Amino acid sequence: MTTPGSDSGALSFPPGFIWGAATAAYQIEGAANADGRGPSIWDTFCRLPGRVRRGDTGDVACDAYHRYREDVALMSALGLGAYRFSVSWPRVQPGGSGPVNQKGLDYYRALVDELAEHGIDPVVTLYHWDLPQELQDSGGWAARSTAQRFAEYARLVADALGAGVRRWITLNEPQVVVDHGYRSGEHAPGLRDDAGATAASHHLLLGHGLATQALRSVLPAGAEIGITLDMHPVRVPADAQSDSLERARVATHAELNGIYLGPVLYGRYPEHARPVLLPQPPVVAAGDMATISQPIEFLGVNYYSPVYLRSGDPDDLRRHEEPARCELPGVVEYRPTGLKRTAMGWLVDAAGLYELLLQLSADAPGLALYVTENGCAAEDYIDPSGAINDVERVTYLHEHLAAAARAIKDGANLAGYFVWSLLDNFEWAWGYQRRFGIIFVDYETQRRIPKSSATFYGQVVRANALPPLPS
Repeated sequence: MTTPGSDSGALSFPPGFIWGAATAAYQIEGAANADGRGPSIWDTFCRLPGRVRRGDTGDVACDAYHRYREDVALMSALGLGAYRFSVSWPRVQPGGSGPVNQKGLDYYRALVDELAEHGIDPVVTLYHWDLPQELQDSGGWAARSTAQRFAEYARLVADALGAGVRRWITLNEPQVVVDHGYRSGEHAPGLRDDAGATAASHHLLLGHGLATQALRSVLPAGAEIGITLDMHPVRVPADAQSDSLERARVATHAELNGIYLGPVLYGRYPEHARPVLLPQPPVVAAGDMATISQPIEFLGVNYYSPVYLRSGDPDDLRRHEEPARCELPGVVEYRPTGLKRTAMGWLVDAAGLYELLLQLSADAPGLALYVTENGCAAEDYIDPSGAINDVERVTYLHEHLAAAARAIKDGANLAGYFVWSLLDNFEWAWGYQRRFGIIFVDYETQRRIPKSSATFYGQVVRANALPPLPS
């Protein structure tokens, strides 16, 4: 007997399934001061004492700005059919408005052309967290004007790259932007402002809607537009069902997933989230929800782990427990001891991906889904033979790809998968202390070394099927 998301033998994927890898501009490009690029909020944040481990910055990162041809060749060697990358807003439009930096656009034109020469489809993310600092100085995403500037930026990028790019993602993980950047201060811009966070959540979604309109106004027929959300199934113990736990599950789902998914799919905010998190007039203006909820061609899903809830005392936490983010009494979040964890401390639960893909397919019938990020950090090192045998990552990917294949078999409308990440890179507040790549980067020399996970992933891509995991 098998369980959802488990594997028993070879599993195949449908013809035309898209296999790719993902990166983000600030995490890999480097060249922070090259060719007219302006400062982003991450350039500023990295220079605040104590905000990023060891004082790391993205100034050099993987130097992909100069090494993109090498990286595309590595993708081609793996047989990838698509590459999800983000455009650096301050590289293209240094102040977030006004004049375009042609050298910045030329870099992305060259990257798109290089991908085309290798038969790899570009998938462009317009915003992966690197807001131009000038816009932050004017209020950032807490200001409505930033949504308008984002639409203008989206249009100019589409004007430049639209002939060579079919799939466009407006935003990456707006929930993380809000919670980490505006509420907890763990990420740039490093604020702790609940009102600003709530306004930012609405303006990010409004920016998505306005950018979608701008893209449609200039892109050729057949272009596909979507948004990427980080999604978390919320679970309670099967043997401990109660009304209070169910209320906590519904509230946690609303706050983690519904605040962003609800407006995009249905044009409304969820009713079960805490009022402090839900944008209200005058932040929400007439017509905003229609703008946010206009049709999209696909939904990008970033999946790493579920959230677990059980009865408990938030004021007397036991091991592996923490206060529930929904703040309902008598409920705590916990980490089941039987599940593995990644080097980030994140739970490994591939069945959550299976569950999520089926639920989204039921909630939005006919909407194409892409796993736009999935992967794990591991303690990678070069062994004496010069190899990186990242067996933990191979196992992780195998489990999650098996879950994806089973979800498709059971009716999920999954059209593609992008591993996170192509390269080891700057991991935000962790700096260079966590490695997610299937390709190892020696940051001192910028040498790229494919790991065992790259070999494994290339085998899956070429076969369009998942082999049994070697014993």
